[in-house]
This record gives sequence, C-alpha cells and structure tokens, in this order.
Amino acid sequence: MMLVVTPASLEDADAIARVHVESWQEAYRSLLPAGYLASLSIEQRAATWRRSLESGTPRLLVARHDGGLVGFIAFGPSRDEGAAASCGEVWALYLAPSMWSRGAGRMLWLAALNRMLDQGCETVSLWVIATNERAIRFYHAAGFRADAASLKEFTLGGVALQEIRHVFHRPD
Repeated sequence: MMLVVTPASLEDADAIARVHVESWQEAYRSLLPAGYLASLSIEQRAATWRRSLESGTPRLLVARHDGGLVGFIAFGPSRDEGAAASCGEVWALYLAPSMWSRGAGRMLWLAALNRMLDQGCETVSLWVIATNERAIRFYHAAGFRADAASLKEFTLGGVALQEIRHVFHRPD
C-alpha cells in the first residue's frame, strides 16, 4: 500500500472534516449516543479546519492513499496550562476507518514527531478518552505513557467521560 504524508492545504479542509466525522462516528460508537454522533456536521468541521489551515495553528499533515485523503494529524504547542515551551501536543489524529491498523497513523505520528523534535520539543502530550482502548494501544505502541495524575472528567453528547493525558519523551 502506497501512503504519502504531506502538509495539508486549504483545499483539504472538506476531506479532513469528512475523515474527522467518519472516524468519530465509528470510534466512539460505543461511547457516545448515536443521535449525537449522527448530528456531527462535516460542514462545521470543515469550517473549523479551514480556519486552522488559514492561521497555521495547529499544523496539519495529511495521509493520502491512491490520491485520496485518508487521515490527518494536527499538532502544535501544548495547550495545557503551565506547559513548558518545549512541550508539543498532538491536538488530533484521525484516520478513515478503512485505514485503521494499516500503518497510516504511525506514518502521520512519525512525520509530526520529526517536525516537533526539529522545533526543540522535549516532550509531546495528547489527551485520550480513558475508555478508548484502541487509541490507547496505538499511543502506547508509539511510546506514549499515561500521566495518571491528569485524569479529568468532561461531558460530551450528554455522557460523562474521563480523559487522560499521555506523554511521549524525546529519546536520548
């Protein structure tokens, strides 16, 4: 399978939004109400990603397979309060469900990691829903470790959830 990772362009906003919504609808099917997932709007997500692409924050890379956009990663400085300037963050990493477990996520992660390391990041953090076992397995395989003290609760779609920060430390 030939995958190519490139910086996202403004023209990618609709495809990024489609991947984002479809991935949520599949990945969170057992975590969030069906009505909430069905209400997710590709148009609204596209507008959000268009603004991000115009501002340059977060940075976005996309994975393409056979010319079609099949995944993306958004990354930048850590948004956590009090985070050091040397801490980057993966803001989002999503793939079309048909591309899960096929190497695209790892390629996106490594491409973003290299860019963050080049910018002087010593650590990279991200937040994961505590019951999203598939994502947690992926991030652990990529070298992230849970920060147990970071567990926090939030409500989404009327459901109380917990999320936990995971941290990757720059290899020596």
